[in-house]
Amino acid sequence: MSQVLFDYTRQDASGESCVAHAWAKVPEALTPAQREERKARAAALLKQHDAVLVAHYYVDGDLQDLALETGGFVADSLEMARFGRDHASQTLVVAGVRFMGESAKILSPHKRVLMPDLDATCSLDLGCPADDFARFCDAHPDRKVVVYANTSAAVKARADWMVTSSCALAIVEHLKSQGEKILWAPDRHLGRYIQEQTGADMLMWTGECIVHDEFKGIELELLKKQHPDALVLVHPESPKSVVAQADVVGSTSQLLKAVVEGPEQTFIVATDNGILHRMRQLAPGKTLLEAPTAGNSATCKSCAHCPWMAMNALQGVIDCLETGTGEITVPEPIRTQAAGCIERMLDFVVKNPQALAQPQRGFVKNIGAA
Repeated sequence: MSQVLFDYTRQDASGESCVAHAWAKVPEALTPAQREERKARAAALLKQHDAVLVAHYYVDGDLQDLALETGGFVADSLEMARFGRDHASQTLVVAGVRFMGESAKILSPHKRVLMPDLDATCSLDLGCPADDFARFCDAHPDRKVVVYANTSAAVKARADWMVTSSCALAIVEHLKSQGEKILWAPDRHLGRYIQEQTGADMLMWTGECIVHDEFKGIELELLKKQHPDALVLVHPESPKSVVAQADVVGSTSQLLKAVVEGPEQTFIVATDNGILHRMRQLAPGKTLLEAPTAGNSATCKSCAHCPWMAMNALQGVIDCLETGTGEITVPEPIRTQAAGCIERMLDFVVKNPQALAQPQRGFVKNIGAA
């Protein structure tokens, strides 16, 4: 695969750099004919290998479309793993970032899990090394360890609970009601939001998502003035100044539901712009505005897209199926230990369906709950 290499530099006060410059490996741009040829080739290989493609909302739209067209799934990380676990196929192709492939393998140890690019990672994962995290936990043995899904298998192996952004509030409220104090990792913005909502005693790791961390409160305020009728949708991994202006704060799937099921016609969306592909498909008549990540002096006004999600490409799907490259492995006992915190969350959600409760104004196929 032809690629272009860039180095990532954090944005400075002038907004001269941003995640638009963070691509580690940018797949070569395809012509329409090349796209169709590679989609057809990938679809044939999925059928040939009796494999199913599970894609995250943030990856390239061609991969999302390919998943749906071939009997796969497009969802958030937990629903990706659950779909893979419950699907009859013994080969899962996970288009997303590495912790998603690991989660699929943890829940489906007997299946082969492939990824288009094993180098596709996550800033939250990178910012929470397992050894450092273990020392942090050792220093606070009186606390229940709760980790966000965006962590490595080794970090999950140390945790009591894993949560997603859709069930984190309910689980933390449950732990608080049991008199538990919490050690939270890795996203500080999501942790702060949950702490504010629940009043729980939470000790925070100081990680962040480089995409959501760049949304700018002052710029969002200006955009809202330009579009006073727009509903503001914000992922809780965003800074407090952005969350404070939201009409809806929720997980990727919850924000998608707000667009599809709500009566409003204009939305300002503060999450990775990869979600806009599915939003436009499911709500074609609505206006979607990207929340700003920088000021007027920046090289782009709204450029919220994960550099590692962008590494997923049609050619990567073809390569992993043709050659068997990109296979995810999770060694024991890490896998078994990590499975414990995931299964505990899954059991909680099954027993407490209200944990994922949200207004329902219709049913939309292929929207996950995580």
